[in-house]
Amino acid sequence: MPRERESVDPQGMYVWEQSGLDAVDEIIGEPDSAGLVLLYHFEGFMDAGDTGEQIVERLLESQPYLTVARFDVDRLIDYRARRPLMTFRRDRWVSYDTPRLDLRLMRDATGAPFLLLAGPEPDAQWEGFTAAVQEIVDRVRARLAVTFHGIPMGVPHTRPVGLTPHGNRTELIPGHRSLFDEAQVPGSAAALIELRLAESGHDVLGVGAHVPHYIARSTYPDAALVVAEAITSATGLVLPDVAHQLRTQALRAQDEIERQLAEGDEELVSVVRGLEQQYDAVAGADTRGNLVAEPAELPSADELGEVFERFLAERESGGGERPPGEDGPG
Repeated sequence: MPRERESVDPQGMYVWEQSGLDAVDEIIGEPDSAGLVLLYHFEGFMDAGDTGEQIVERLLESQPYLTVARFDVDRLIDYRARRPLMTFRRDRWVSYDTPRLDLRLMRDATGAPFLLLAGPEPDAQWEGFTAAVQEIVDRVRARLAVTFHGIPMGVPHTRPVGLTPHGNRTELIPGHRSLFDEAQVPGSAAALIELRLAESGHDVLGVGAHVPHYIARSTYPDAALVVAEAITSATGLVLPDVAHQLRTQALRAQDEIERQLAEGDEELVSVVRGLEQQYDAVAGADTRGNLVAEPAELPSADELGEVFERFLAERESGGGERPPGEDGPG
């Protein structure tokens, strides 16, 4: 049974954009409408490899959209913790990068409509925000809510990207097992939405991609590509532009990682090879199941951390390197 909690009034936390809402009403009012899929991702929480952010960016770049609702970011965002960018030109301020946390109506390559809720993760009023999202989900008749992100894992980049599905509709991503029975981790607004929607009887699905922890702070297109393909498989949405862009960038990123490893120290190469041996011993070369097994001959956690931090520092300070988010993982 869901626990008792104080009633939260979400009124005033968001406003509808009438043209977008009218378009949604027209869609869900059709006799054969089964409801809309809602994709959601928020910046600011753990997202190893920029996995979720890559998908959001490419959706917004490749698909036209209508704004359906806007959240009041002044009530939700701590600007002193995450200061929006402003542009100063010569002797005056000329622009302000206004944070946006919006619900958008989009269409896939076949014309099928879906919703995307994206923007900065709220710093305050999580329960109120979650109640507002649930109110929106009910109003727009979302049939499935899907969230996605990257998880840093002790896995090598030379093996297939694994997934951890969660929520009450994990059967939509078959062939993936849970890595553990129970764990307590820092919460997030996305996770709270998943919990509250499930408690209220809504269908929810989360997709976490396993990102090698030695490149978790860099953009990793391989993880975003696998997540995008999982979203397609689970929802039926066809996102060829997103997948094509990510596939091209994933090939470039793998080449860049191999180049940087070849130019790096032998200790890091040894770590990667050790992770490969551990992966193969546990899950085989083609699948990624439970990663709990007899430990391989790997350096200690402190030694790993020292090697990874040195590797990342060298990449961030090296001359002529591509910056994160371009052709490779920075």
